[in-house]
Amino acid sequence: QVQLVESGGGLVQAGDSLRLSCIGSGRTFSNYAMGWFRQAPGKERDFIAAISRTGSTTYYADSVKRRFTVSRDNVKNTVYLQMNSLKPEDTAVYYCAAVAGNNVYITDALYAYWGQGTQVTVSS
Repeated sequence: QVQLVESGGGLVQAGDSLRLSCIGSGRTFSNYAMGWFRQAPGKERDFIAAISRTGSTTYYADSVKRRFTVSRDNVKNTVYLQMNSLKPEDTAVYYCAAVAGNNVYITDALYAYWGQGTQVTVSS
């Protein structure tokens, strides 16, 4: 069992930056690849970014490429999502998720563990 807790969300203006954090506990954090997803009101949950368990591989959705950066610190059991140049369409609840192994996935159904989410609201 892996417990995940996100933090760092908030209300910002368009063009601002935020850094989300996701702290894992319960199992060896470095054994899990991590993903970030988001869900806007009335919409499906969408893939944002993923990082392999070693951090050597990252993958991004086209909508956030060159604006968002995923990273991890396995000593601190934490994965980060640095979000720059935020847009109103980035408004959503952001979730981190964990999957055992080193492969990164864009399909949410493949992730076994999820955090509770953190709200990001971007005003225009």
